[in-house]
Parts: sequence; C-alpha cells; structure tokens
Amino acid sequence: MNVKVTYYLDVTSSWCYWAEPAWAELKQRYAKSPVEFEWQVALLDASGMSKSREQCEWFYRRGGTIVRSPFMLHSGWLDPVLPEFLAANCMAEAAKDFGVADDRVRLALMDAAMREGQKIADWNLSASIAAKGAELNEAALLAKARSAEIEKRVRSATAAFHALQVTQRPTFVLDSNIGDRAVFSGFWRLDPLVAAIESMLADAKAYKSWKAHFGDPPPH
Repeated sequence: MNVKVTYYLDVTSSWCYWAEPAWAELKQRYAKSPVEFEWQVALLDASGMSKSREQCEWFYRRGGTIVRSPFMLHSGWLDPVLPEFLAANCMAEAAKDFGVADDRVRLALMDAAMREGQKIADWNLSASIAAKGAELNEAALLAKARSAEIEKRVRSATAAFHALQVTQRPTFVLDSNIGDRAVFSGFWRLDPLVAAIESMLADAKAYKSWKAHFGDPPPH
C-alpha cells in the first residue's frame, strides 16, 4: 500500500449520498494500483441535523441544484426528534462482520431513505433493507448491529473523525506510506481527490527510486 483513502460518512448525509459516485469512480480507477480504500462512520449529531422536514427539503433543494441532480431527495425518512440516526449506521458497520465491507448495504439504506423516504431510524426496517441489499441473514444482522461492540466501533470512528478537527461529511483522508496526509472535508467532486492521489503516488515512487540508488539514510 502506498496510499490509503479513508472516507468518513453518515448514512443519512445527503452530501455523502452525492459523493458516492466519486467514491465508486475512485475505487474503480485505482483498483489495480497500490491504493487502499475503506469507509468509516462519522455520526451526525443534533447540530448537523435538520430540525424539520421543511428545513431538510430546503437543504435538499440547495444541494440538488449544486450537483445538478435530475431528482430531489425525499425528506420522509427524517424524524426531527432524534439527535442521531444510530440504527442505519450501525447496520452498515455490522455488515462488515459478515464479510460485506463494500458499499452495498450503505447504498441500499441511503436509497431507501433519501430516494424513497423510508423510516430507517427503525431498527427492524433498517435490518430488512440492509439484509436484502447484501443477501445477509436479517435476524443475525440485526442482533450484531444492536450489539455494544458495533456501537463502540461506530462511536470510536466518530471520535477519530472529530480528532481531525473537521465538521463536514463527507471527509476524505489520504495517507501515504511516506507520511504525507491530505484531508478533504466537505468535498464531493472527483477531480481534487484524483489529483491528490496522483501526487502522493508520484512522491512514493520517487522515494522508492531514491532508496534503490542510495539505500537507507546513514546513522546518526
């Protein structure tokens, strides 16, 4: 691995939804390169949540026009009383323990919520959607998602996100094997991410060439 890309997201974030095509394109473009990809949950809290469906729809109209979407997202999933949406995010995280670390479960939940308005705050409904999205056992997935282990992982990843001192989802963190780091918070477009990865790969390759010619640095 020369570069690792970590994508911090919340399943209910519309900007994460809009960033998904870029994420998919990145993974396809660098599928046969020394670039590693993973995603982690960064839970939205009350400060980042819409307080009503009307407010949510206002944000959806703004975001949808910026990304030139041919459709408007659906606000019907939103329960303004809840300070966070743990069920859907834990369901996506729990699927990793069944060998599904890709995007299928997360995308199924996002589509169900933001395209169809389904109430994914409901644990049973989220389990049903997630299980169908990746052909998993619904009862087993629900039990795993509701476990203390999964909530601990989700909250730990959220804490790691906050330690970056950023506030926006999506956030992409790029780390190279020579110690370089780039953080893109709130970015959803492909081009800046590709430019950063290409720069990191070029520098990592240069370091490898240097070592082949000169070896390790002399001792102090």
